[in-house]
Amino acid sequence: MNRMLWLVVGILVLLALSGTFYVVREYEQVIITQFGKPVGKPVNTAGLKTKLPFIQKVHRFEKRFLEWDGDPNQLPTKDKRFIWVDTYARWHITDPLLFFQRLRDERGAKTRLDDILDGETRNAIAKYDVMEVVRSINREAQPTESEADDEVLLEAIQSGRGDIRREVLQHAQARTTDLGIEILDVQFKRINYVEDVQQKVYERMVAERKRIADRFRSEGEGEASRINGERERELQRIQSGAYKQAQEIKGRADALATRIYADAYDRNPEAREFYAFLKTMESYEVAIDPGSRLILSTDADFYKYLKQSR
Repeated sequence: MNRMLWLVVGILVLLALSGTFYVVREYEQVIITQFGKPVGKPVNTAGLKTKLPFIQKVHRFEKRFLEWDGDPNQLPTKDKRFIWVDTYARWHITDPLLFFQRLRDERGAKTRLDDILDGETRNAIAKYDVMEVVRSINREAQPTESEADDEVLLEAIQSGRGDIRREVLQHAQARTTDLGIEILDVQFKRINYVEDVQQKVYERMVAERKRIADRFRSEGEGEASRINGERERELQRIQSGAYKQAQEIKGRADALATRIYADAYDRNPEAREFYAFLKTMESYEVAIDPGSRLILSTDADFYKYLKQSR
């Protein structure tokens, strides 16, 4: 019986000790509540701490920066254009006691931030034209290689995406001072046109690309015509030079052959007679064939060698 009693007492002591001591980590800050109400000051230092067992409860909150990632929203601009805006932010808990009293936990804080940041983003976007929302600074347009001969103009803006982002941050920070949190940064993760505006932008881009393609095609056809003209002229020049050279060679060859024939003809009467005979025989082959009839006088020189052969 005594052993059982001591066992029960030991268990109660362990439970009391476990409910008395708690550890605060370096990245945590703690609020102690008693019957649901905060007691004492927030605990911001790390280490082993004590509280009343059973009746006091530990609430832990992050010291580190926290993330808020909003849903993409379709928002109207000042010039009545609709765009998709996707925003994210970084925040942290500056006063855990006030945070607990106003928001209770991180889920409540994110719900409140949804209202604040989405609302301030919508208000800011509605004050500016779409050109100022999508651009950051005024800069001189740098044409691409395909646009080197075109004048590219960008409309000047008074503000820009950076100014709009800072405006959202400033107004959102003013609305969270009594919540025990601080918004550190707001950024536009993505800004895009809605579908009907996107289609018009794509059509304009396609038309611009076609215009540039037509210009390149025209320049290419002109260059091709120039190259073909030069090729034809060069070909005619080469052919003309080759024909001239061939005729010169042929003329020199004919002159040489004629001179050789003349020398042979003058030096040897018998050779002259044999030459005349060969030429006459060759003329027979050209002038007379099995399907032709030739009527000449027997006194004609054409039959001279035939008559002598009798």
